[in-house]
Amino acid sequence: MHNKLTKKDIELMRQELDHRRIVLRPKLLEEVKTARAFGDLSENFEYKAAKQEKNRNESRIRYLENMIRTSHIVEEGGGGDGVALYDKVTVTMPGDKTAVYRLVTTMRADPLRGLISLESPVGKALMGRKPGEKVHIRIDETFSYDMVIQTVEKGQDDGDIPLKSY
Repeated sequence: MHNKLTKKDIELMRQELDHRRIVLRPKLLEEVKTARAFGDLSENFEYKAAKQEKNRNESRIRYLENMIRTSHIVEEGGGGDGVALYDKVTVTMPGDKTAVYRLVTTMRADPLRGLISLESPVGKALMGRKPGEKVHIRIDETFSYDMVIQTVEKGQDDGDIPLKSY
């Protein structure tokens, strides 16, 4: 599977990787070493906490390396008035509910803030579509719904959307 990411996403991930490898890793290793010196490891909370934080850092490093290794570069924006990466899209759903979404890459998705991945069912359905079009969102074999695109506000990566953590 390839993760659709922008060059900016990869640059931000590499910066985070460098920080985690060069700054955090030695610091966390030292914390584990210091906590280990406190004695009995079976009842040493400081040791367990330091080890857990070190492992969390190593896990994030592996995750970022995997995301970069399996990435597929996508370009920001797009020509015309169709929905593209970083655009804000206002849609009307069943029951005349209105929602505003911004299409982002997987590493920046946060559905609770209206930031949806272009690889999600909604993101896939919206990509390239134009205002006034009705799109069908298929979640799985048993659930689907329609929405109508009201407006598309062209956007770009202005750096205000951070990479998601876990």
